[in-house]
Amino acid sequence: MSETNNLPTRKPAFQEKPETPSRKFWRVVWGSMLGFLFASIITSLLYTIMFFGMIGMVAAGAKSGSGTEVVKENSVLKLDLSQSIQERAISTPFAKFNNYSDNLGLDDILASIKNAASDSKIKGIYLCSSSAAASPASLKEIHDALMAFRKSGKFIYAYSDSYAQNGYYIASTADKILLNPTGSLDFRGYAFQIMFYKNLIDKLDVDVQVIRHGKFKSAIEPYIMDKMSEANREQMDLLANTLWKCVTKDISASRHISVDTLNYIADNLIAYDAQNALASKMVDKLCYVADAEKMIKSKLNLGEDDDINFVSLGKYRKSFDPSTKSKQKIAVVYAVGEIHDGKGSEMKGIYSESFIKEFRKAYKDDDVKAIVLRINSPGGSAIASENIWQEIEKAKDAGKKVVTSMGDYAASGGYYIACNSDYIIAQPNTLTGSIGVFGMIPSFQNFLKNKVGITIDKVATNPHADFGNGYRPLDEAEIAMFQNSVEQIYALFTQRVASGRKMSVAAVDSIGQGRVWAGQDAIGIGLVDKIGSIDDAVKKAAELAKVSDYAIVYYPKQSDWFSMLFRDDDDMDAAIRAKLGKFYFMFDGVDQILSQEGIQARMPMNIVIQ
Repeated sequence: MSETNNLPTRKPAFQEKPETPSRKFWRVVWGSMLGFLFASIITSLLYTIMFFGMIGMVAAGAKSGSGTEVVKENSVLKLDLSQSIQERAISTPFAKFNNYSDNLGLDDILASIKNAASDSKIKGIYLCSSSAAASPASLKEIHDALMAFRKSGKFIYAYSDSYAQNGYYIASTADKILLNPTGSLDFRGYAFQIMFYKNLIDKLDVDVQVIRHGKFKSAIEPYIMDKMSEANREQMDLLANTLWKCVTKDISASRHISVDTLNYIADNLIAYDAQNALASKMVDKLCYVADAEKMIKSKLNLGEDDDINFVSLGKYRKSFDPSTKSKQKIAVVYAVGEIHDGKGSEMKGIYSESFIKEFRKAYKDDDVKAIVLRINSPGGSAIASENIWQEIEKAKDAGKKVVTSMGDYAASGGYYIACNSDYIIAQPNTLTGSIGVFGMIPSFQNFLKNKVGITIDKVATNPHADFGNGYRPLDEAEIAMFQNSVEQIYALFTQRVASGRKMSVAAVDSIGQGRVWAGQDAIGIGLVDKIGSIDDAVKKAAELAKVSDYAIVYYPKQSDWFSMLFRDDDDMDAAIRAKLGKFYFMFDGVDQILSQEGIQARMPMNIVIQ
């Protein structure tokens, strides 16, 4: 036996055990899961990058005036104004796809009509909506812009299967008004309707205590009465007639029909029948949409089989940039919606702290030579209005000229912030004035007890510790305190107006008392300086600042669609408005009972114009 055979046998350092079926199964399962998880993370990351890249590109293309759209030669601007028209609207990137359409901003509509007049590619405008979803002053701005467009020598044709009153008012600017032979034309005058909630409040056993100054301050009437007071009826009658006179005057001028004849047609509902509308010269021809397009083709020298290059408002607005380059600037600051205290989104109203921050940016800019304050507000918080008034005073102290341009409303708190301007321009059918204040305190004690079965007891360290909590009516001392606050704020309000408008306090009080005035009537009593548009206000601001070459900048900077995706704004009100439609104002009236806090400088009614 050899020596090597006597060496001891070494065992391996590691001897792998055979893999059991169970272990092999779990190894495959866990490996697959980890691989799938890793692949999912990588894929999700790639898709996220691609998604935000695509959204960013689309959103960038959705910005107004970005020059991303190309308009063909021999085009016609197609205006459908049936959607709700806001002061400013955010364009969505999906407007070009089916079932989506652009939100309409008054600023975009006016800019597009103005640009189209000098755009060689645009040969005319085609109005193709039966209605126009806007308030009277906004409609007036669009009407006047279209009448200015006609001076360019280009055509405007209007066609509809039927015309609502607002739609016909806009269509009256056209060279030719065309109507479907089986259609109708709704022309019957204005009716202002106010909904009263007193009987509902009584049935619910809710007590509403109101404190006001001003015999016309009828904001509280719907909650304590079941019909208009005589003072309210007086102002509403004047408002309705002033606004209707504006409409009939404009239609008379463009259609060459006397105002008396127009009122006769409205009184007897003559135009509702298409044949009568033609006979009374309210329309020029009865035809179908194909016939209307054939007439447009003839104006464009197109053949019968050629297509018309229609360009929508949303697409056209993206084809041009109206801004100009200049070191000197005129700032347009928008104040739209009800006035609130504190901070909030401009999409929801005028929040004093947020608004002041934006307004301050404008007057702190050395390149800004003047400011146009564009107001479309029925008012709101009296304290917030006073704080904004003070900021306008600071702008004037800084050497800035301030011109107010009034939209549909500049009433109560809206007028409070307007009165400190160097110059005020309004439309003839702007609702303004309403110089008055009020407070409204509901008590739900009887409602809770009699309707719900809830009673409330209390302990308190002081007699008025539970003041204003809504669970009991105010006592005499609390009412006296509240009335004193109302009187103090009304005195300050009238003093502010007197100072801004160079009037005596007594003169302001005589036209105040909460009374609402149309812009046309407001000139004669000194509340407004001139009738005109926002363009007129910009020109006046430049004149007062003594500048001729200037660029226009806008505040607040308008949010784009992409950034709106990440806002935490509450969209509940918008959803309710969309759901209730024309009945929204019923909900809004009840909601005001529950939500109003403090003393209000607010327009004295929610008006529904029929």
